[in-house]
Amino acid sequence: MAKSTPSGVRDSHTEARGAEAAPMTHAQIMRALSGLLLGMFVAILSSTIVSNALPKIMHDLHGSQSAYTWTVTAALLAMTATTPLWGKLSDLFSKKLLVQASLVIYVSGSVVAGLSQNTGMLIACRVVQGIGVGGLSALAQIVMAAMIAPRERGRYSGYLGATYAVATVGGPLLGGVITDTSWLGWRWCFYVGVPFAVIALIVLQRTLHLPTVKRDVKVDWLGAFFISAAATLLLVWVTLAGKNYDWISWQTYVMVGGSVLLGAIFVLVESKAAEPIIPLRLFRNKTIALSSAASLFVGVAMFTGTVFFSQYFQLARGKTPTMSGVMTIPMISGLFISSTVSGQVITKTGRWKGWLVSGGALLTGGLGLLGSMRADTPYWQLAVYMLLMGAGMGMMMQNLVLAAQNQVAPKDLGAASSVVTFFRTLGGAVGVSALGAVLATKVKDYVVDGLTALGPQGAALAKQGAGGGDIPDPSALPAPLRTIMESSYGHGIGDVFAYAAPCALVAFLLTLFIKEVALKSRHHGPTAASGDEQPATEPAAQAG
Repeated sequence: MAKSTPSGVRDSHTEARGAEAAPMTHAQIMRALSGLLLGMFVAILSSTIVSNALPKIMHDLHGSQSAYTWTVTAALLAMTATTPLWGKLSDLFSKKLLVQASLVIYVSGSVVAGLSQNTGMLIACRVVQGIGVGGLSALAQIVMAAMIAPRERGRYSGYLGATYAVATVGGPLLGGVITDTSWLGWRWCFYVGVPFAVIALIVLQRTLHLPTVKRDVKVDWLGAFFISAAATLLLVWVTLAGKNYDWISWQTYVMVGGSVLLGAIFVLVESKAAEPIIPLRLFRNKTIALSSAASLFVGVAMFTGTVFFSQYFQLARGKTPTMSGVMTIPMISGLFISSTVSGQVITKTGRWKGWLVSGGALLTGGLGLLGSMRADTPYWQLAVYMLLMGAGMGMMMQNLVLAAQNQVAPKDLGAASSVVTFFRTLGGAVGVSALGAVLATKVKDYVVDGLTALGPQGAALAKQGAGGGDIPDPSALPAPLRTIMESSYGHGIGDVFAYAAPCALVAFLLTLFIKEVALKSRHHGPTAASGDEQPATEPAAQAG
């Protein structure tokens, strides 16, 4: 890799010629990506390790279903709001420093989260975690795009998908073991990632070399504020509607109207900003617009599975946190295999649309079938459904970003990558909030119905509101009540998947209209080896 000048700025023309003459070898790329992939592994592990511990955490901290949902949503919201900002910062400053900063922020939030004494403190720490993971999620794709030609990116996106899959399956398993181990407990789920994070920081320092072309522009902080405010207000409304007030009420009109107004102000600000967080001109490109819209609906489907499966296996089937992780292996296996295989094939052929369309069909089918599950559904059926869902996720998640990256000049790689990631996490945040509210309502209704069926005493309990309140511990309930509770969660979570299936269908339909453009075999200039963005005026931006 070429060395930078003492100031950290290289001559664009010299670097462009060097990039074309001596592209990075596979070994060089893997060394450069090793720290990045390890950082992603730590962030994902620290996130998924908590998933199977959440029912136990909520029980110990006396949290409600709303608190459970917000513990997940808070991280997604922070991730959603900051992803475009991280992407824009990567176009202006050192990518390596930003990756390291995001990792430090994430781990700091994790450590403090382990000290939480109530759900409010935990949710606040999850916001800090979300800021860090927003950076890692956006920067992983951006750094890969900066070093690797579009044609080769599918192969390395497969490695990123594989890392995601391994951390996703390893996290719940490790979290379950830690939670079930009496001398450790769920707090160690937040601490265990710290040593890995230190190693990741050291490896990043030694292996990731991305000299930066600094540009004298201001960050669009005003745009970042308005997009964060619009998303936050929308999520608060979704979470509280149907519980604190009716879906059709003056609160709904005020909050939804306020969110729309803030969104409109954001668009106005972006249209006038010199360096907008989300360049509106990107949406003139049909592929980027459709990929972003599809990612929005993929996010709903993707996070539905990762969030609600742990509740299903523990509260509807009475499994331990460890077994809850084991039983989700079919979904992660599907994601691992499909993301890896699709990446390898895309690199060889340069064609990607078939994988998007197939992934949309599998994701829709898997969610639709999961919508039929109940507490007593045979596990082999659930395994097949989860495998289909995971395979669809693996085919769509990384390849939607890849399709968008193939349409932009090097100077917009960060913005384009983060835009698609932003819409995916926004869909996940809104989906988890809305479906979490639906689950709370459904479970309460099903519990009341079950208690009423027991006779006069059950009906009296139903009138007292036995279906609401904190997340239960089914093992501590008397046999009749335990059966009702498990049945209610099984039916309610099945309904959640049924509601998520139409979102996957919309994503599938959107991919049909994306025009396939074969992936380029060369970079648009200097980013092939350095990660630097070339100014828009450079003629080399038209290469490849």
